[in-house]
Amino acid sequence: MPAHVSHAPELLTFGEAMAMFVAESPGELAEVEHFQRRIAGADTNVAIGLARLGFHVGWLSRVGDDGFGTFIRRTLEAEGLDCRHLSSDPDHPTGLLFKERALAGVDPRVTYFRRGSAASHLAPADAEAVDFPALRHLHATGIPPALSPSARALSRYMLTQAREAGASVSFDPNLRPSLWPSETEMRDTLNELATHSDWVLPGLAEGRRLTGRDSPEAIADFYLERGAHAVIIKLGPEGSFYRGILGGRQESFTLPGFAVAEVVDTVGAGDGFAVGVVSALLDGRSPREAVRRGNLIGSLAVQVVGDMEGLPGRARLTALEAELPAQ
Repeated sequence: MPAHVSHAPELLTFGEAMAMFVAESPGELAEVEHFQRRIAGADTNVAIGLARLGFHVGWLSRVGDDGFGTFIRRTLEAEGLDCRHLSSDPDHPTGLLFKERALAGVDPRVTYFRRGSAASHLAPADAEAVDFPALRHLHATGIPPALSPSARALSRYMLTQAREAGASVSFDPNLRPSLWPSETEMRDTLNELATHSDWVLPGLAEGRRLTGRDSPEAIADFYLERGAHAVIIKLGPEGSFYRGILGGRQESFTLPGFAVAEVVDTVGAGDGFAVGVVSALLDGRSPREAVRRGNLIGSLAVQVVGDMEGLPGRARLTALEAELPAQ
């Protein structure tokens, strides 16, 4: 944590950060000998993106009391994250993943070593020191509740406490079906967590799987009927659909995505989208400006190899937005 930062974070994220080893050359992992070490995690991607835009972002998690845990802590602190709520677990290891080098336009295959990881042992007790009344916003995903029953309990606790304290809450379902005991449990748990959220950010396929409804409009209505203030649905290259209630009036629109010359790696695009939407809404921008910023940062994320390497700082974002045509 930077020495000059003593006050509680205004934004908070939580989940699992893993040490990631990315192959230096294309091909099957069985053939690769050299890897680059980075960090991975949807929740940390969003935390880093918001920190780069100047927000005071806290990170709540566990890592192993090992070299990979130290690497993750140092990397996150170097990105400006407040890690006062990141604890070292002496009994369980840091999660790892190995990722193929992506070929243009093809999602790389990933091998995980995360079962029994330190973060899978997260529980409500890990949030005892959180100053919820000082919190302005909480960003949550559907990954922590998939890790274990105790991490699921933490997710419920975080969302309910943040909401009760008056913070806004964004929720990205970020489906990981292979981590769940059953489809029903995944659907019921994530839909329940969405009821404690102000802004729900599913992809179209995720929304269909979770709600059983087909169109963006019907998916949005499912969550609005259950208490969400706005639902922003990612439509891939086609852009995004927004439906929300502002000042007692409902507003709906679709904004097209930004053309990208070459898609290098789509991993992290949804996290970039969340960074754009959440940062713009916290900046007091209109829903239309928020969705456009989401589309913009999502388009930057797919043009680089890493999960979060394409996320811009505030100066670059301001310059890019200044070049956009007026809406």
